[in-house]
Amino acid sequence: MSARSIRLAASLALAALLAGCASFSADGGFGQVEQVAKDRLGKNLHWARTEEQQSHIDQRVAELLARPLSADDAVQLALLNNRGLQAAFFELGIGEAELVQAGRLPNPGFSFGRLTRGDEVELERGLHFDLAALVAMPMRRDAESRRFAQTQGVAAASVLALAADTRKAWVQAVASEETLRYTRQVMQAAEAGAELARRMAQVGNFNKLQQAREQGFYADAALNLARAQQARLAARERLIRVLGLWGRQTQFALPERLPDLPPQPADQPDIERTALAQRLDVQAAKLATEQTARNLGLTKTTRFINVLEVGAVRNSSNEAPTQRGWEISFELPLFDWSGSRVARAESVYRQSLQRTAQTAIDARSEVREAYGAYRTAWDIAKHQRDEIVPLRQRIAEENLLRYNGMLIGVFELLADARAQIAGVNASIDALRDFWLAQADLDMAMLGRPTLVPMAGPSPASADSGDAGH
Repeated sequence: MSARSIRLAASLALAALLAGCASFSADGGFGQVEQVAKDRLGKNLHWARTEEQQSHIDQRVAELLARPLSADDAVQLALLNNRGLQAAFFELGIGEAELVQAGRLPNPGFSFGRLTRGDEVELERGLHFDLAALVAMPMRRDAESRRFAQTQGVAAASVLALAADTRKAWVQAVASEETLRYTRQVMQAAEAGAELARRMAQVGNFNKLQQAREQGFYADAALNLARAQQARLAARERLIRVLGLWGRQTQFALPERLPDLPPQPADQPDIERTALAQRLDVQAAKLATEQTARNLGLTKTTRFINVLEVGAVRNSSNEAPTQRGWEISFELPLFDWSGSRVARAESVYRQSLQRTAQTAIDARSEVREAYGAYRTAWDIAKHQRDEIVPLRQRIAEENLLRYNGMLIGVFELLADARAQIAGVNASIDALRDFWLAQADLDMAMLGRPTLVPMAGPSPASADSGDAGH
């Protein structure tokens, strides 16, 4: 073998050795996503890739379900047990496999030919390597690295979104339990009034209009109770879905009431700047733009070497000395100079710039909207707690004194009890809206939130309040 062939073989062997250094990481890229959960949520995250890891998760889930489920415990349980999130983690495995593949040299090609010319037999053997792939391998690996970083960002965003959805589902479930409890009290008061009206009408002490009014209050209360029961069922099932529970696990217990309103709302004067620095979707948009720019450079670099191969050739014949040498083949850019590919890449890059700018604009608007809803919800909940509920309580006490002094009748007292319970329900709704707004604000600081208008008072609260009047 000639010295030139030896040098060529040595170069290819070195390239193959360097390509073989690309290998899989110990955690599959999960460590960065796990760190996001610890830093921004204060929660542990596990990826169930083995039966042993799944068993550890199941044990932790059982421990959390053994006690009434708080909001923080619900978030932790969802991050461990939600199967959709676990499925999203396997995108990391797919992305890492593509990254490792981008760092490995393509397999060489071998060709063999047998040619005859009369009695002459010629054997042709060739070993070919894709030299263009070798030249582009560092750039291709860099592009896959950035794509893998995007996959990690998407996985981290999924973790944050699931945490926000779980917290909101927990708030809805606990609030629906409270609302159902007070709606039953309204139902009991309305039932007592309807029964008393029926008896008084039988003895001639109540006219038909008065009896019909009390029956109407009772019918409305029964309808509102059915609505509250369905709302409670739907809210609990939504929570069950995000927690990934089934079978006996669905019999978990919840606290009897929502957490108290904070003494003061959080003051965040520089909320837009903070959100832009923290939000994962803004960071992902910037990363995508950088990758597009690098891809544009790759397109310009390889526009003239679309196909480039190098190979070693050895031809032998029974009537001539063996031929040795090498060959290079490439595509001649006679008709297609790849100008369209470069123009397309430039358009994609500028499109990415505009999308990144729009993402930042959306982030600023969403965080302002979320903070405005948070402050408004706090003000409404505080007004309900400090003004409306105490006022209803004072009215109830005064009416009780008047009833004891025979200044009002039992129906006025029952109507006032219904109105008081409706006021408590409205206070529960306001507190629920505040904690939902808090969850939206937390999510808006880290990623794209799902902003919805405040739910307002439940039908039970509104209708029961009307009945009280």
